[in-house]
Amino acid sequence: MHIPHVTAPTVAIAGTSDRFPVRRIFCVGQNYADHAREMGSDPDRQEPFFFSKPADAVVANGTTLPFPLKTEDLHHEVELVIALGAGGKDIAVEDAAATIFGAGVGIDLTRRDLQAAAKKAGRPWDMAKGFDRSAPVGALTAGIPAAKGGIALAVDGETRQSGDLSMMIWSVPEIIATLSTFVELAPGDLIFSGTPAGVGPIQRGQTVRATIDGFETLEVTFAA
Repeated sequence: MHIPHVTAPTVAIAGTSDRFPVRRIFCVGQNYADHAREMGSDPDRQEPFFFSKPADAVVANGTTLPFPLKTEDLHHEVELVIALGAGGKDIAVEDAAATIFGAGVGIDLTRRDLQAAAKKAGRPWDMAKGFDRSAPVGALTAGIPAAKGGIALAVDGETRQSGDLSMMIWSVPEIIATLSTFVELAPGDLIFSGTPAGVGPIQRGQTVRATIDGFETLEVTFAA
């Protein structure tokens, strides 16, 4: 029997031809108070919760994507993505920054209709969040990201999301530290850190442009 060769997914690194290998993708749910409210949740500072996407859900900047299967309500969520260059378990908040390789702009694509059905039935979100090509990520900038800076997303030039990284309920070091109590983090892990309010639908043929101050812009287009 032929054993298949599988290539690890990678993300571009700004200013170099090197690529960052992706091991796993973790996402933080409802980490901006205004987004928590629009999703019908209490934004009080409760323990953060996490979900995952497969590593090969990563999509490069400038890609034209087929519209995802099994959905008529695809949503955009712009997020700061943290790339880890080191790992560990039970990491202290004050030590978390030392694990960071860099950061970039990401879009957490969500099949909202599937998510709503899963929530109603008390079932997992996997097929709503972890589908093919559900994690566009722009080039990473090496270093620890700033705790504040504009974050925004536009669809066909119309601004849909606009906020600031300082609006996060849980900071990046707190996210890393908390996540490391659930799993042992490792080099190559990506962490999507949450999205501000304004999430909404994407139609076939539309272009989505995501920006965060200080990082390469991320743009993807959906086939008509």
